Formats: sequence, C-alpha cells, structure tokens
Amino acid sequence: MPPTLSSAKTRVALRQSARISLDLLLILLMATVVLWGLGQMWSVVWPFVVGLLLTTLTWPLARFLRGHGWPPAPAASIVTVLFLLVITGIVALIAVPVASQSGELTDRVTEGIQQVREWAAGPPLNISDAQITKATGTAADRLQNSAGSLVSTLVSGVSTVIDGVVTAVLALFLMFFFLKDGPRFLPWLARQLPGRLATDIPVVAARGWDTLGAFVRSQALVGLLDAVLIGLGLWALGVPLVLPLAVLTFICAFVPIVGALFAGAVAVLIALVSNGSTDALIALAIIVVVQQLEGNVFQPMIQSRGLGLHAAVILLAVTLGSSLAGIVGSLLAVPVAALIAVVWNYLREQLGHAPEELESTEQHAGGAVVS
Repeated sequence: MPPTLSSAKTRVALRQSARISLDLLLILLMATVVLWGLGQMWSVVWPFVVGLLLTTLTWPLARFLRGHGWPPAPAASIVTVLFLLVITGIVALIAVPVASQSGELTDRVTEGIQQVREWAAGPPLNISDAQITKATGTAADRLQNSAGSLVSTLVSGVSTVIDGVVTAVLALFLMFFFLKDGPRFLPWLARQLPGRLATDIPVVAARGWDTLGAFVRSQALVGLLDAVLIGLGLWALGVPLVLPLAVLTFICAFVPIVGALFAGAVAVLIALVSNGSTDALIALAIIVVVQQLEGNVFQPMIQSRGLGLHAAVILLAVTLGSSLAGIVGSLLAVPVAALIAVVWNYLREQLGHAPEELESTEQHAGGAVVS
C-alpha cells in the first residue's frame, strides 16, 4: 500500500515555504527600492564610482609615500598630479603619431575607398559608378531631409561629451579626497554606527575595498596582455602606429565589449589603408583570436583568482550586467558580483557555527539519541 501524505507535515512545509517566499519578496522589494534610488542619484553615484575605481588604482603609490613620512595632503596631491601627467602622456602618445601621419593616412583612406569602389564594380557585385553615384545622392537627400534630427543628435552628443567631462573632473576631485582622507573613513564610520554595525560594516567595507583593488589590478593586467599580443601581431604585419594602437587597446580594455570592438575596428582600418586587404584580414583574425582568449581564458582566470569568483560566475555576471544596463552594466558587473560575494561570505561567517560549537552540538544531539 503506498504511503499517504501527512496533513500535519504538509501544513508545516507549506507554512515554511510561504514564510521563505515572503522573506524573499521583501528582500527583492528592498533591492528594487535601493536600485531605484541609485538610479535617481546616478549623476552623483557614477562620479563616485569612477573616483573610487581610480583611487584603487593609485592608492598603492599614495600608501608608499605616506609610509615614508609624507603628510596625507601632499601625498595625495603628488599622486593626483602624476596621474594627470600619465593620462596626458598617453593622450600625447596617441595623438602625436596620428597627427604626424595624418596626411599619409588620409591619402591611403582615399585609395582604400577607391579600391572598394573598384572591387564593388567587378564580379560578383557588378555595381556601376552610376549606381554608386545614385546611392550617394539618395543618402545625401536623406541627410538633408533629416537635418533636424541630425541637429538634435549632435546636441545630445555634445551634452554627452559635456557630461563625460564633468564626470571626469568630479571623479578626479573625489580621487584626491579619497587618497587624502580615505584611511580615516572607516574609524569615522564605526563611530557613527550603533551596536554590532560599528564592527560589521567597517569589516565588510575593508574587504570590499580589497576586492575593488583586485578587480582594477586584474583588469589592467588583462588590458596589458591584450595590448602586448595585438601590438606584436600588428608590428609583425608592419602596420603603422603600432604603439598608439597598443595604448588604445589597453585603455579600451576597461570598457567591456564596445571598447574591444572600437579598438579592433581602428586597428583593422589602419591595416586596410596602409597594408591592403590581405594584411587587414590577418589583423582582424589576430584581434579576434586575442579577444576570444581574453574574454574566455585570460579574464575569467585572472579575475577568478583575484576576486575569489568562479570563471562561470564572471561570464554570467557580465552577460546579465550588459543586458540590464548596457556598457555601464558590463563595466560594473564583475565588481558588483565580487562585492555581493564579500557580503555573502561575511554573513556566512557570522551566521555559521564555530567548529567547537558545532562539535558540542553534535555531541549533545548524539547523547540525546542514546538516552
């Protein structure tokens, strides 16, 4: 005879399931409210996040100076000035060679366009010059008819650039203050919090800071690997502007997906107009292989070691972040996942049984069964 369900056990299981579901709903509601609040304050939150990430990158030098007797303000000032000089040097490293070879590149771009037209005129496309001219005229007419939308797009683009400049300036100032007053923040925070929060929150914040530092260092290492490998491939092909392209690849590594596409497109275009279609295809193959290695091997391995996350978790976090918030979501997905792991591990430490407590509990349970 098959066993029958116990009505008492069923009611208990349903009540526990309902209680757990209600708790999860409340947690999700609270998370939704927090995310909505962050979205409303995004103009302040985004410069804060960027300044915090820049601080994790420059903090080792500031800590070194402070450890050798420098006062906090001069140490932060020196590090900030050096950071600005490095950024300016990187921009000059890209801009000067490009400007010096701009005339030659312009001529080769023109030649490349002419080659594309000649290729399109031959088999299998067989597109005549009259069709190309007609298509060009149609495109020009559409551009003239959509002048108003183009103006609005241009205005929105200018406002986006202005917002980016304001964000960069605010992040730079925040980086200076973080470098100067950062070590005093956790003691101050502990004095403002009551009870156990005065211990728990500073500990979680300190671990989160270490996690952010590991993320920035691992991302910089991944970008360096990309820049070196792609730079060597372009150098072997004899593509001009190898150093600026390598620097651009390193910088774009901090912007997932779009950064890699942009840097790769620039490198392939320069290879096309300078060396021809064959070398451009080889350069494209090199970039695709390196980016596949970076996305599927280098980045998950390096970040999983530095952040304590499994490679599959990192891949899923980047996918989820990009689907929810685009480029910004892709950029913040891994550090947010790492911070969530930090909080979860701390909660497990606090809510779990100590080894001696667990052993005494098991002994007590065993004695009760024997008796």
